[in-house]
Amino acid sequence: MSDSTPSPAPTQPAESVRAELTRLRESIDNIDAAVVHMLAERFKCTQQVGVLKAKHQLPPADPAREARQITRLRELAESAKLDPAFAEKLLNFIIAEVIRHHETIADETTADQALADETTADQALADRTLADGAR
Repeated sequence: MSDSTPSPAPTQPAESVRAELTRLRESIDNIDAAVVHMLAERFKCTQQVGVLKAKHQLPPADPAREARQITRLRELAESAKLDPAFAEKLLNFIIAEVIRHHETIADETTADQALADETTADQALADRTLADGAR
């Protein structure tokens, strides 16, 4: 008869396992840092897009472009063996944040333009007042 008592589970992983975990986690940390830096660069570009849209009174959202981007990203995800549904959720989250930024930029641009218009009107009134007083 053989002994059917299970052997006790090791309490500490082997040194080689710990070393491999450390190596993999360091790679993950580096990739996470790269993702954050890439997102920061992306948002710098989208901020410029938001300013351009606001200056030309274009809407913050562009549903046709967003749909093209989602289709494109899903295809990229499939070719990279990444779940396309996950990639779409990620892009939708990013797009929502971009639109929120664009709305804020548009609101600020509108307020700045209103202030500039008011200042111009005040200056024109002051100029007329001075001109009338000089007569």
